[in-house]
Amino acid sequence: MTLADRPRCSWAQGDPLYSAYHDEEWGVPQRDSRMLWETLMLEGFQAGLAWIIILRKRDAFRAAFAGFDPDKVAAFGAADVERLMGDAGIVRARAKIGATIAGARIFCAMRDAGEDFSAYVWSFVHGVPLQGDGVTAATQTALSVAISQDLKKKGFKFVGPTIVYAWMQAVGLVNDHAAYCFRREALSA
Repeated sequence: MTLADRPRCSWAQGDPLYSAYHDEEWGVPQRDSRMLWETLMLEGFQAGLAWIIILRKRDAFRAAFAGFDPDKVAAFGAADVERLMGDAGIVRARAKIGATIAGARIFCAMRDAGEDFSAYVWSFVHGVPLQGDGVTAATQTALSVAISQDLKKKGFKFVGPTIVYAWMQAVGLVNDHAAYCFRREALSA
């Protein structure tokens, strides 16, 4: 059986970019603070859109947001916002751009106060990925509601429970690969 023939989650079929993202990234436990923050910001840009749009624009987002270097993004000002609003390669939503800049400042403030973003994020699951049942297709959970509320208290925007749950799935806080998916077992170990 070739990789292309392996059974994968239904959402990841039919588009090579989706399949590659599913096979290589989605659900893999991410422990890098910067990558956790980048993914959270991209999930915020996805609000109201299909994730494939963000995937197709991810390289442009990375270029526009200085490689999602929190220190650089935290220093963005009004001219940068206008530059980003003119960048057709990204989703040009002023509120989401502002939320990303503010999110970088929050990330940096947490770090400067000695709070590691990865340790913070993983504390919600006691450092161990949760295992979905492989059948239920949740869009939010009590935990995503709690994390959303905590992120909002810190000042983050575009972090509602549904966005947070999608992020939890993407960064491997929860293994929600379908029961029949070839990635489920590997990520359950």
